[in-house]
Amino acid sequence: MLHSRKLQYIDEIARCGSIRKAAARLNVASSAVNRQILALEEEFGAPIFERLPRGLRLTAAGELCVEHIREVLKNYGRLESRIRGLKMPQAGKVSIVATTGLAAGPLPAIMAGFISKNPRVRILLRDDGNTSTINPVLTGEVDLGLGFNIPATPGIRTLANFDIPIGVVLPPWHALAQESGPIDLVSVVQEPLVLAQPGTSLRNVINLALAPLPIPVEPVLETNSSLMLKQLVKRGIGLSLLNPLDVSAECRAGELVFRPIADGHMRHQPMKLFARARATLDAATSLFAEYLMQELVTLVHELQAKGHLPASALPMNAPADAQDLADQGL
Repeated sequence: MLHSRKLQYIDEIARCGSIRKAAARLNVASSAVNRQILALEEEFGAPIFERLPRGLRLTAAGELCVEHIREVLKNYGRLESRIRGLKMPQAGKVSIVATTGLAAGPLPAIMAGFISKNPRVRILLRDDGNTSTINPVLTGEVDLGLGFNIPATPGIRTLANFDIPIGVVLPPWHALAQESGPIDLVSVVQEPLVLAQPGTSLRNVINLALAPLPIPVEPVLETNSSLMLKQLVKRGIGLSLLNPLDVSAECRAGELVFRPIADGHMRHQPMKLFARARATLDAATSLFAEYLMQELVTLVHELQAKGHLPASALPMNAPADAQDLADQGL
């Protein structure tokens, strides 16, 4: 390897917050890891970690050091991929973080399609676990992010925006599922509801839709898991408010029904595909980003044909292809 093992040691300690845990994951002795930290701190003339009773925490100097280390390791990974690509065309590695709903919704089918066409490209799909979708991209842990209600953030570059309205999700046997077209929200809130819990970005959008109603809304259950919400709707516990992408697979299988909300109460969840602003996407990642955007556009068209999405849902600033991504410095 072109770079010392100490870079990996520092990176792993920053992730684990403990020399012992990092050493176990790296399969080396704790003393060896500690020596590398001390040597690097002596070289810098400044502490990298603050020693706490229950572990280690990065200092300001350590934050700068880890940012540089991760960029170096990522560049080395790209170099390895390019060298492998000389022997195996289209080889590469792509990493992406997505919201739980998307990771369990449309992404598995999209990933399967991409892998079938590019079998030598490895993909790491990371579920954000209802935490931050932005941070793993900002820190360089992953190449791409896909999520809803992503705010404008320094250091983040938008590849595509989609405008996705929320709607009502019902079991197929429900009386309201037998009708077609947009549904009046007043009819929905008179049914038992299972909703995203307060404080989540989805619940904020839902609250905006519910605010004008004269009827108080008290869900029978609240959770931060979209997977849980879908299971509860299937079991007939209540109706839910989600976006159609999160339930596209279940709707295709006939397990759930999605109905858009009538215009007076419609609210949108903007979906964003993004990357780190200062990072250049390699060939494999650019190819995957292009494929992902095309598949999302196809899915949006499909949902529009069913009346689930308006024309405004199409991406507003998506590059046309991988060459456009490269031309934009991505």
